[in-house]
Amino acid sequence: MYSFVLLALTGSELAAQDTIRYSGKTLVNVDYHHGQLSPAIGVHSYQTLRANRTNSQGDTSVTWTYNHAPMLAYWNNKFYLNYLSNPVGEHIPPGQTLLQTSEDGRTWSKAEVIFPPYKIPDGTTKKEYPGVAKDLYAVMHQRMGFFVSKNDRLLTLGYYGIALDAKDDPNDGNGIGRVVREIYKDGTLGPIYFIRFNKSWKQPADYPLYKKSKDKGFVQACDQLLTNTLTTQQWAEEADRDDELVPLKGEYKAFSSYHLPDGRVVGLWKNALTSISKDNGKSWLYNPKRAPGFVNSNAKIWGQKTSDGKYVTVYNPSEFRWPLALSVSDNGLDYNNLLLVNGEIASMRYGGNYKSYGPQYVRGISEGDGNSKDGNLWLTYSTNKEDMWVSMVPVPIKDHTEVHASDHFSKLPDGKELADWNVYSPQWAPVDIERNTSGKALVLKDADPFDYAKVERVIPATKKLMVEFSITPSQSQDGLLDIEFLDAKGTPGIRLSFDSAATFRTKAGYRNKKLLTYEAGKTYKVVVKADVTTRIYTVSVNGKDLGNNILFAPLESFSRIAFRTGDTRRFPDADTPTDQMYDLPDAGRKDIEAVYSLEYLTTKSF
Repeated sequence: MYSFVLLALTGSELAAQDTIRYSGKTLVNVDYHHGQLSPAIGVHSYQTLRANRTNSQGDTSVTWTYNHAPMLAYWNNKFYLNYLSNPVGEHIPPGQTLLQTSEDGRTWSKAEVIFPPYKIPDGTTKKEYPGVAKDLYAVMHQRMGFFVSKNDRLLTLGYYGIALDAKDDPNDGNGIGRVVREIYKDGTLGPIYFIRFNKSWKQPADYPLYKKSKDKGFVQACDQLLTNTLTTQQWAEEADRDDELVPLKGEYKAFSSYHLPDGRVVGLWKNALTSISKDNGKSWLYNPKRAPGFVNSNAKIWGQKTSDGKYVTVYNPSEFRWPLALSVSDNGLDYNNLLLVNGEIASMRYGGNYKSYGPQYVRGISEGDGNSKDGNLWLTYSTNKEDMWVSMVPVPIKDHTEVHASDHFSKLPDGKELADWNVYSPQWAPVDIERNTSGKALVLKDADPFDYAKVERVIPATKKLMVEFSITPSQSQDGLLDIEFLDAKGTPGIRLSFDSAATFRTKAGYRNKKLLTYEAGKTYKVVVKADVTTRIYTVSVNGKDLGNNILFAPLESFSRIAFRTGDTRRFPDADTPTDQMYDLPDAGRKDIEAVYSLEYLTTKSF
């Protein structure tokens, strides 16, 4: 649900208390899904779940199309992703929580239900809200999902709340309570228990209190969780308003935190509210205030220390839920840059209550919940409150390169071929390195009518650029591949395309100019020489010069090369109506797969 908190620090308050702050000059332009931000180099984004209501198996892990609020942990050399789900919209029961796992962060298991729908006894009412439960199920709406104990037990948690109608708040402290179960090292799950009931819940429960478990190690892990104030602070919205386990009480939502070198804790809440604690969250130096300079609306903001000793905040730096961006700090307090993590918004295929456009509700791995063995920053979020995603951000985080591309994929070490590439890989439009008869190639596939595959290579800012690449389209009558030459803000000045009419073309102002007719399965070696000063570029294919062309948009310099299996997206925009209550026609369909193989890409100035 939506609320607005407009709090700011005055000059005297800022001088009197320490706080995180954003002092950078970069701001987002919400007319673009990417906000005109430069990307953090090497981010790989993978879709872990693609909702599809017409799935022939009728599996609720796929066919329920409201999927949101993912959480992430890394334990026993594996990633764990916990998210909540409803059939259609937010706060519309029944609700359930699901789990996915992955060994590499790229390939994820099929989601399994870990906390199933919970029937609310008929006649149940809520204090200070009208309505009586009849044939009603609980909804789940938790703000934390994992806890790793000192005795190395992995707990996963969820919260059963009550929403008597579509506008009722399940996180008002008048729900049923919080459930917990253990994830064992062999991947199996322990029994479900309640770890905390709401005081208002006076009826028998479907699951026992955790103290009833005969597993002493499990009970010890739960006891430890209950004494960890930085964990229980995350319970503020769902817990009783006077719950002694929640130190800071009030309308402070979606808490995340990290430690500074001196032991202090930085706390972050929705709307970029922040405070600092000297005693691990038992008390806070001041009531949370909006962090100076940060732009963030009613969406989550994530903060953590990275493996190189720096700090990062990740959030939607706008009044909308796009783009998803990050900012880096050397000391955990002063943030001065803003870089793109994910600026893609696929079509919302299924409408529903409180579904918002964009990559949102980001979370990383909380302190104590593991560190990935690659040392990189791993994030999870939903897109459109519909599909689940993860992004890997290489650490150290880089925003520019001094070296031009020389990416012959067959010559690059296995597993390192895409280290300098940004990858956007939906399930039905995957990106991967594949072996072929000549070695290895970067392959983009696309069978998704509502999304596309995309890769992007950042290069040094160049005014006179020569680019060479080799493409093999597997078809000539289906699909689309756009190759764009962009500036640092993501503005394209050149667009070459392999279209579905067997035409290799270039964008020439309003119109497209045909360069040649291409054939399925044939390799095309393309050379482009472009000068932003004269705005002239030439294209040659397999050694044949195809003439001069003019940039369709003026650029100061070229900073990126992108390959994308779909048209430019401009919907939604800042004026799009907030709620989409309709489904797209034939939302579950799948297209004929188009495949494009990129054997190499080289760039240089001339």
